[in-house]
Amino acid sequence: MLTATSIIGDDVLNEKDEKIGVIKDIMLDIRRGFIDYVVVECSGFLGFDEKFFAIPFSSLHIRQSRKAFVLTNGSELLKKAPGFDKAHWPDTNSHSYAQAKGFWDDNFMGPSAGFSF
Repeated sequence: MLTATSIIGDDVLNEKDEKIGVIKDIMLDIRRGFIDYVVVECSGFLGFDEKFFAIPFSSLHIRQSRKAFVLTNGSELLKKAPGFDKAHWPDTNSHSYAQAKGFWDDNFMGPSAGFSF
């Protein structure tokens, strides 16, 4: 079991153990009781200046030996994924957020299962 604060600040790696970002925040689905997305900052990685991505927590795998999470095909997915900047977080009730969710659902074959707690 992990605390939310222990996840914030953890690295996100691709399958080659290369750092592609850092977890900056967690988005919870309060009604269903699980972590829905983690917000990953990719500043300085993959050629991004300062870009954030809401990535389904269910698409990450823990790498305990590195205190990090792995996103399979992460480098390639993030190059195509919808992102946002620090000053303009998505409205989770808007159409643009639904498009971002659709991107991840399409790339992971089905809706996010989340991580129950």
